[in-house]
Amino acid sequence: MAQNKTKAMARDVYLVDGARTPFLKAQGKPGLFSAIDLALGASNPLMLRQPFAASDLDEVIYGCMMPSEDEANIARILALRIGGGDKLTAYTVQRNCASGMQAVDNAVRNISHGYADLIMAGGVDSMSRAPLLLRQDMVHWLANWSRAKTAGAKLKAISRLKGRYFAPIIALMRGLTDPVVGLNMGQTAENLAYRFNITREEMDQYSVQSHLRLSAAMKAGHLDEIEPLYDDKGNVYIEDDGVRHDSSMEKLAKLKPFFDRPYGSVTPANSSQITDGATSLIIASEDAIKKHGLTPMAKLNAAQWAGLSPAEMGLGPAHAIASTLEHHELTQKDIDYWEINEAFAAQVQACVLALNDPEYCKNEIGLSKAVGQIPDDRLNVDGGAISLGHPVGTSGARIVLHLAKTLQRENSKKGIASLCIGGGQGGSMLVEAV
Repeated sequence: MAQNKTKAMARDVYLVDGARTPFLKAQGKPGLFSAIDLALGASNPLMLRQPFAASDLDEVIYGCMMPSEDEANIARILALRIGGGDKLTAYTVQRNCASGMQAVDNAVRNISHGYADLIMAGGVDSMSRAPLLLRQDMVHWLANWSRAKTAGAKLKAISRLKGRYFAPIIALMRGLTDPVVGLNMGQTAENLAYRFNITREEMDQYSVQSHLRLSAAMKAGHLDEIEPLYDDKGNVYIEDDGVRHDSSMEKLAKLKPFFDRPYGSVTPANSSQITDGATSLIIASEDAIKKHGLTPMAKLNAAQWAGLSPAEMGLGPAHAIASTLEHHELTQKDIDYWEINEAFAAQVQACVLALNDPEYCKNEIGLSKAVGQIPDDRLNVDGGAISLGHPVGTSGARIVLHLAKTLQRENSKKGIASLCIGGGQGGSMLVEAV
């Protein structure tokens, strides 16, 4: 009863416009663009086409998982750099892979309950610039070295320096490893492949499909949310560069398992790519739409969040999707299009299988029956993170934006965007056409 009352009192919230950068695949070295470069690359073109100034925004909310040491509270840096002025408040959120969706969700809830009318929300990560860290024994050695004042003390400190101290820690790999269960994200995908009997061939088939769908979407002009990026040498980047237009089962079969060697099935080719990118959305109340003469793209609803075992974190979307359908009193058949972030092929496939499995839905989610089958031709229709990449802080915002554009393009009514979240969570948001 209280839930229905809250829903009745809340204001409608709309996605007005959005843009993203091309997603640029990490090439084994720091990328050309910092996180703030990427955030501005998405936000500046977006703001230039609005009939209001950045100072008219009530707030900027951005997701980011791995800002640099120069980008603390990157949302505030962005708010100032787009010309919002000193009084435009901003904050950065972090919910692992769903950080971008969390930013959008915060904006939706703030506007829905009357705390704001016009918010920029989105997310960014420059994953290629994730730092290398010093080992703790090297840190202790440096501390001792700094305290050594005499020549004898310095010689003694040098004598204790060992070669292994210089081995760096790859922060990205540590960040993608769950500290509670001790598994990296690829190993959790292996768990799902084993539980649901998903074969290597099935994973690779899904991955080929992702690349070919993205390739077709590029050729059809279905990615018009992308704004070009320019580097300091005048080079322009206009599209996602991780796509393999000629992807095939024969090529993918050559890759070896990466996360569970040599017996596993999850490879770099059927996993999401390490990528740099940003997405920005303009989210508004009906009052702001009338005030500024805006045209809404879609109606956004507050996200639903779910928790589960970190060892099977990839099933998070199944739990969150079930909550979203229940909250809005919908069934699987009411949804026209679906975006489930492609962290791993096995992870998306496991979610589809779990939602159509009465036993899983009963025992793990607490439903009386299965949610139902998500049609393959309505799921990630223009590819996903396997083919275009997964900048962790932005993917949640990207799939919301692209889903809204898909509903417009296909003249459809309802869609659900969802992600799995490292640490054992899932997020899901209902997007509706207007």
